[in-house]
Amino acid sequence: MYFRPSTILPDLIIIEPEVFADSRGFFLELYHRQKFEEAGILGGFVQDNRSRSRRGTIRGLHYQLGRPQGKLSWAISGNIFDVAVDIRKRSPTFGKWVGTTLSSENKRGIYVPPYFAHGFCVISEFADILYKCTDFYAPDHEHSIRWDDPDLAIRWPVNNPVLSKRDASCPFLKDAELPP
Repeated sequence: MYFRPSTILPDLIIIEPEVFADSRGFFLELYHRQKFEEAGILGGFVQDNRSRSRRGTIRGLHYQLGRPQGKLSWAISGNIFDVAVDIRKRSPTFGKWVGTTLSSENKRGIYVPPYFAHGFCVISEFADILYKCTDFYAPDHEHSIRWDDPDLAIRWPVNNPVLSKRDASCPFLKDAELPP
């Protein structure tokens, strides 16, 4: 397993698993606590989630305050463009974002630390996403930032996304409640 910190957001880590493949198929480790801790991902994961979305869907950009979540995500089927935004006001990388493709083909994962906004766009017909969280989902602490915030200028691979009502109407970064 190889851990590659982002050059733009060093707290964000891309995970390249070692894949053991033969004529039967393949095997890989999605999570190995000791290896992740050695790479600086302390985790303490408490909840696993799975979602399925159709092509063109954008989910995000979501985060929790008060009960922040770190997330470890994998696309177990299909392809997504996964995005993380540093929303820590005192951070030297505040407002910067990283996007990477996660797919069932490249088997790549991503660790998004607490106090980062996270979202993804489905670029295949469907995609199933598996993600581990470092804290439980807490609706009273949940917040979002607009996917098309011009100050972020995220280059999403879709023009007319499929959005939830909430994701279509959340605030821009400059108006959002943020961590310190």
